[in-house]
Amino acid sequence: MAERDYTRDPAGEIPGVIQKAAHLATHELTDADMAAINKYALEPLTADQVFVFKAVLCDNEVDRQHERFNLKALNDLKKLFLGKTVIKDHRHIADNQVARIYATELVETGKATKSGENYTQLVAWCYMVKTASNADLIAEIKGGIKKEGSVGFSASSAICSICETDNAKTYCRHWPGRSYDKAGGPQVCIFTLAGAKDAYEFSLVAVPAQRAAGVSKSYTGETFKEVDESEAQDPEHRAPATKSVEDVLAIRARLAASKIPHITE
Repeated sequence: MAERDYTRDPAGEIPGVIQKAAHLATHELTDADMAAINKYALEPLTADQVFVFKAVLCDNEVDRQHERFNLKALNDLKKLFLGKTVIKDHRHIADNQVARIYATELVETGKATKSGENYTQLVAWCYMVKTASNADLIAEIKGGIKKEGSVGFSASSAICSICETDNAKTYCRHWPGRSYDKAGGPQVCIFTLAGAKDAYEFSLVAVPAQRAAGVSKSYTGETFKEVDESEAQDPEHRAPATKSVEDVLAIRARLAASKIPHITE
């Protein structure tokens, strides 16, 4: 079975980053869009100079990583993503910047989530300046070829549904998606992302972050990453010597728990 270890973060090596899948769609340009866009432009842009699209960045339903945002987290991200850049493939270099988020909104659909909340999506509107170099990218977005994305952010709180430990501050021995015995019967662990402290970027990717569910986790600034058992013996994958004894014991407890699909609490 794979071990868990914490290494450099896969998305630009930003400590504490979490990635979630996003979905793109085309959007008709309006006068209100242009007014919002020109707040970010150094020189006024005209409608024929820009291409706009919208993206559902995230929602408050339990996802494939067995995590969910609460409404506070969505409200935090609504503010934090405003004005953030859109890049390609989570590579944080200037040449990969292709668009910018100029508006965000929380949209309720009238449905209910599994937890009973009003199902709410965080929607972002993005603009691109039309150039010869991005004409193909615009055509691919319009044609539905490029319609997957991923957002990078950091959570201020990640609450375990089994023991209510905030894993953004410390560690518990439970893993999202695993089943644990509780007083009312077996319960699948879910982490509630109950707040956000920063938003980094929205990225156009071929495979959204959620498809790599369980590959990496980073709540406290350390990224827990699945590696082969042979790799786990490599000093490069071991815990830094600066860790306290308490931290190492907590990490070992989580490593032990990860080997057992069902644990009696």
